[in-house]
Amino acid sequence: MGSRTLTGPQLFLLGGSFLITLGSFAVLPYMSVLLHDRFGLGLSVVGVVLAVASLVQFSGGVVGAALAARIGLRATMLVALAVRTAGFAAFVPGLTRPVVAVAALFLVSCGAALYLPANKAYLVAGCGPERRPGLLAASGSAFNAGIALGPPAAAPFVLTSPAGLFTGVAVLFALVGAGHVLLPSVADEGGGGGVRDRAGDADGAAAGSRLPPFAFTVLAVYVFMFFQHYLALYAVPRTSTAFYGAVLMGYAILLVVAQPLLARRLAALPYAAALRLGFGAMAAGTAVLALGGRAGIAVGAVLLCLGEIVLFLKNDLEALARSAAPSATVFGRQRLAAGLGAFAAAVVGGQLYGVAERAAAVPVFWLVVSAQAVVLPALLVVWAGGSARRRAGDRPGAAHPPPRPRPGQPAPHTNAPTGDRGHPAPR
Repeated sequence: MGSRTLTGPQLFLLGGSFLITLGSFAVLPYMSVLLHDRFGLGLSVVGVVLAVASLVQFSGGVVGAALAARIGLRATMLVALAVRTAGFAAFVPGLTRPVVAVAALFLVSCGAALYLPANKAYLVAGCGPERRPGLLAASGSAFNAGIALGPPAAAPFVLTSPAGLFTGVAVLFALVGAGHVLLPSVADEGGGGGVRDRAGDADGAAAGSRLPPFAFTVLAVYVFMFFQHYLALYAVPRTSTAFYGAVLMGYAILLVVAQPLLARRLAALPYAAALRLGFGAMAAGTAVLALGGRAGIAVGAVLLCLGEIVLFLKNDLEALARSAAPSATVFGRQRLAAGLGAFAAAVVGGQLYGVAERAAAVPVFWLVVSAQAVVLPALLVVWAGGSARRRAGDRPGAAHPPPRPRPGQPAPHTNAPTGDRGHPAPR
């Protein structure tokens, strides 16, 4: 999507998305080190704090969507950025007060929860379905570029001069927030109003039309977060820290470049086919990781990147197409789904990896993840099909088979003309 197709506010939001994640990920990846080494918190406490903060950041998107419905998209983004600016600024006095540092982390998480649904909804406001894929893919690339560059940019300062780092990030957020003041107000429009769903039922694409994007977002993030959380533990001892860093950098570059290039093709792909492709890529990628070595880890990361591109973008597009709710509400629900998936992966993954490590069979961990990427979506498809059949049977006016005649009685009949399948023809 060329820049000539973007409006000024859209270009600003994409640039702001990059700066926001650049500043956030200059700090957040190092929080475990800061909370434990600098603030002296125990590892068990650190784990609980980070888990709750992550859950707030994701699930709070529903609150952000509700706020956007009440005060508008631009106002919600301004509130969110003010909260995050205050959070990063509060880290400075928090350097000597652990309670203040934890409160600052939760402020930052709350700000992120409020911002993202409004940001995405503003980006696609007034755009038809044909433009949404490119815009959302560009947004994802901007966020991922900031995620990739933030940690190495902050590495020289995070332990030696954290006060300066926190101050710089707070100033960055204040400047980005000031730019948001200049954005024009826009109305948050609904999604596709269920058009995609009804069309799928009409043309017989029942399998694709019944699959719930919320549930598949939970599963996609659940599978992906095993890779996100445990690749470092697996890859560094088998290769090197430098190789692991190169894999992460290559992953980020591939994600940033490929997602916009594939956006239109993914938008045109039937939902059921996209799910098969995305979960298939994740299943194959985690299975290849079990091979270990540089080649296995690199190829596995590429396949998982493909799965992320397909599933994360397609689920958002499908959720928009099926819902008549405001776009911010749709994105808020999708953030909640992502939070549930990430939380479940954190709970399950630690147990699975610990068992595999104690059994000296860590590659089996990735095979178990691969099996989940195949089995869990298949079970959800079966469940969705059964639920759809039950709803169809309970629908008023649904056809029910006539009672069987008793022996010696004539079969019941109808005077209505019949169609080619024996059902009453439409009048």
